[in-house]
Amino acid sequence: MRRLLIIMSLALLCACNYDETLDTCDVSVQLVYPEDSVDPYKGVRVELKDAAASVFVDSTDAYGVARFRVPPGIYEASSATQLIDSTGDTWWRYNFNGVRSMIIISPDSTNQIQIDLMMSKRRIVRN
Repeated sequence: MRRLLIIMSLALLCACNYDETLDTCDVSVQLVYPEDSVDPYKGVRVELKDAAASVFVDSTDAYGVARFRVPPGIYEASSATQLIDSTGDTWWRYNFNGVRSMIIISPDSTNQIQIDLMMSKRRIVRN
């Protein structure tokens, strides 16, 4: 009886394999600002959302690129930021935003995404 219990325990231990790995893909998201607006800058928030509503967040580097490592799937990439120009007599608030949907991320593609940002500009009234 004891021998049977030991053999069954060993068989159970050998049958359980929890060595699961999750495949991931490197993804880069390049923010493209409108001409004659601003140069890319560091620290802009970029989000990748998959079909299950999981959200991955990163910030851009000085070249306007955010880098991710995510599981393969279908994603939406988005970014929205605000910049205030107070260098002259008149202050301006620039709002930049962009979204790109239905992006397929897979191990056999380049996974380089480009988001063309739209800009709105408003004057800041100061007293």
